[in-house]
Amino acid sequence: MRSINKTGYFGTLRQVWLLHVMLLMALPLSARTARIYVTNHAGDTIDVIDPMTDKIVQVIKGIELPHDIGFSLDGKQLYITTESENVLDVVDQKSGTITKKVPLSGRPNTLAVTNDGKRVFVAIAEKPGGLDVIDTTSLERVKTIPTEGRLHDIYLTPDGKYVVAGSEGERFLKVVDVQTEQPIWEIKFENRTGVRTMAIEANPDGSTGRIFVNLGELHGFAVVDFATHKEVARIMLPGEPRGFYVPGSSGNICHGIGIAPDGKTLWANSKNSKGVFVYSLPDLQLLGHARTGMVPEWITFSPDSKKVYVSNEADNTVSVIDGKTLKQVALIPVGQSPERNRTLVLP
Repeated sequence: MRSINKTGYFGTLRQVWLLHVMLLMALPLSARTARIYVTNHAGDTIDVIDPMTDKIVQVIKGIELPHDIGFSLDGKQLYITTESENVLDVVDQKSGTITKKVPLSGRPNTLAVTNDGKRVFVAIAEKPGGLDVIDTTSLERVKTIPTEGRLHDIYLTPDGKYVVAGSEGERFLKVVDVQTEQPIWEIKFENRTGVRTMAIEANPDGSTGRIFVNLGELHGFAVVDFATHKEVARIMLPGEPRGFYVPGSSGNICHGIGIAPDGKTLWANSKNSKGVFVYSLPDLQLLGHARTGMVPEWITFSPDSKKVYVSNEADNTVSVIDGKTLKQVALIPVGQSPERNRTLVLP
C-alpha cells in the first residue's frame, strides 16, 4: 500500500481552501446576492427587486405608510420606520413577517444603522423632534437625543463615526457623534424650505469629505466641507433652455441624491427635468442627464455601480438607468407613491 504524506495532503487541502476563498473574494459585485427595497409611502407594501433580473421577487405587506428601511449586519432583519403607528417595525428578511414593533417618541422619517449593527438611529419628524436610539439586541428605544427641531433625513458618514441629520422647518444640518451620542456641530442654510436629502463623500483615507445637500426649492445642491463645517459651493442643475422642464412641478424640486458605490459619480434627481443629472467626482463636472418617470424621489444603486434605481412617486414606478449609457433600461411598476429605496447586499 502506498503511504500518504499527511503534511502534503493537508497542505494541498489548505491550498484548495485558500483558492476557494480568493475566488469568492474576487467575485464581481454583480454576482453577489443583492436586493433593492422600495417603500411605497402612500400604501402598505414594500417591493423587493432583484437587480440581476430587474423583477419584483417579494412584496412585504401590512405596513401602512412605510417611510424608510435599513438592514441588520447579517441581512436577516429589516428595520422599517412606519408613520401610521410611530414605530420601528422589525421584519424577517426571508419571510417578510413582522417580528417586533418598537415604539418611537414620535412620527418617524428616515433611519441610519450603525456600522457595527448595534444601534438604529431614527429621525423624528414632529415637534419637538429628536433622534431616537434603538438597541438592536434588546430591540428597545434606549434614548432620544434632543435636536431642537423636527428632523427629516439622516445619514451615517462612510466611516461610521457620525450621524448627519437635516431639518426642513428649522433649515439646519446637525452632526452627531455616534459613540458619545452628542451633537458636535451644525450649519444653517438660507433657504425657504430647509434641508432635504443628502449624499456623503469619503476621502481616500476613509474619513468624511464633503456633504452634498438638497435644499428644498433650490434646483441643485449645496456642498458642505465636513472638516471646516462650512458651505463651500452651490451647484445649480441645468435649467432652461438647456433643461428638460416639466410643467406643474414646483417646490421641493430636487429630492434624491446619491454617490455610486465606486465613488466615481454623483447622481442628483430633478423633478423639473423628469430625470437625474450625473456629475463626476471629485471635480463635479456634469456628465449628462438620464430620463426617468414622473417626480423622481430617491436613488440607490446596484452594488457594482452599473445600474441606478430611481423611485418615481407620481407614476408608481422605479426607473432602472444604465450607469454608462445614461439610458433607462427598465421601468418597474411598484406600489403607491414609491419613495425611499435602499440596496441590501447579503453576506
